[in-house]
Amino acid sequence: MAFPVSPSHSDQQRRAFWLRHLHQWHWISSALCLTAMLLFAVSGITLNHSAQIQAHPRILKKAVHLPAPVLQQLKQAQRDDSQTLPENVRDWLKSQLAIRVEQQVPEWTPEELYVALPRPGGDAWLRVGLDDGALEYELTDRGWIAYINDLHKGRNTGVVWNYLIDAFAVLCLIFCMTGFFLLKMHAKNRPSTWPVVVFGVVLPLLMALTFIH
Repeated sequence: MAFPVSPSHSDQQRRAFWLRHLHQWHWISSALCLTAMLLFAVSGITLNHSAQIQAHPRILKKAVHLPAPVLQQLKQAQRDDSQTLPENVRDWLKSQLAIRVEQQVPEWTPEELYVALPRPGGDAWLRVGLDDGALEYELTDRGWIAYINDLHKGRNTGVVWNYLIDAFAVLCLIFCMTGFFLLKMHAKNRPSTWPVVVFGVVLPLLMALTFIH
């Protein structure tokens, strides 16, 4: 009569070691990416139903004349074909009109300056006539749903947010891979583990092959 062989002490120690570290990496990665995962899950739903969600854009317009010293600095920047606006001009726009013009590249013509100011969830632009200093500014805000949709896509969000998305993707990979290995280590005591995993793989594959043409 054959008796089941109990795992050796070293095998138990090795299993305990991997379980401890996998659980630690699993909960740390899940905690770090929890907020971002919720954001991307919600924005995934809103993106999927963007045609059914009506947006009501709000448009803000401003029109002023630049002071003579600020206008002279712009004219000098035009002559130099500057790729950024002078710092004093940026400071004036920020302090007087609450318009942030950081490193956007200005577009110069003989008659005017134009600066595109795209942003998540909306759009904006700035135009200045170089003859008379007449400034026009328009900001379009499409609401918070458009904002989180653009965060999801990384649209007009800047370099820092793009790096954050990459970091979040790495954390999600760690979360998924540690979860997979935890499933593997517990599968012996949970017979439904691999059927459920296979179902999770096969279902989206069948849906794609059947309904996407």
